[in-house]
Amino acid sequence: MPNVTPGRRDLAAFNALSPPQAERELLSCCAAPAFALRVAAMRPYADAAALAAAAQEAVRGLSGADVLQALSAHPRIGDRAPGAGREASWSRAEQSGTTGADRKVLAELAAGNALYEQRFGHVYLVCATGLTAGEMLDRLKDRMGNDEDTEQAVVREELAKIAVLRVVKLVSDQEET
Repeated sequence: MPNVTPGRRDLAAFNALSPPQAERELLSCCAAPAFALRVAAMRPYADAAALAAAAQEAVRGLSGADVLQALSAHPRIGDRAPGAGREASWSRAEQSGTTGADRKVLAELAAGNALYEQRFGHVYLVCATGLTAGEMLDRLKDRMGNDEDTEQAVVREELAKIAVLRVVKLVSDQEET
């Protein structure tokens, strides 16, 4: 295996991992073992775009139970992800739009999170990268009007967006923030 810094891999190093090692790495991108198994099994990838496409398709192919398992690894919008690992670091960076946000908006997000969870039975998930707290809140309010089937489709697409961003980070030279 090529010499790489622990926790950071380029695409060639990722392709060279054993299946169990690759699956462990992929679980930081999406916490559903079915996702990790499928994406790891499709290696080697020619480039990051191919890996991103495989991640997107793997999320779209998850069962409802697999999606719920993946959601359980995501903190509520506005909550700080626990721990010091890669997933926590990525989550904090993705939700950076809540840092320093108006207290009223954060309180509305917290209340909206609770209502969403009561209505849909799982955490409100949005690909928060690049969004302000107000934009996250607006999307939450809009999605409260969704029926169950529509919301399941939206959640799956948001999960796919997050997984794609994370697999690219997994094999990129970017610093993990």
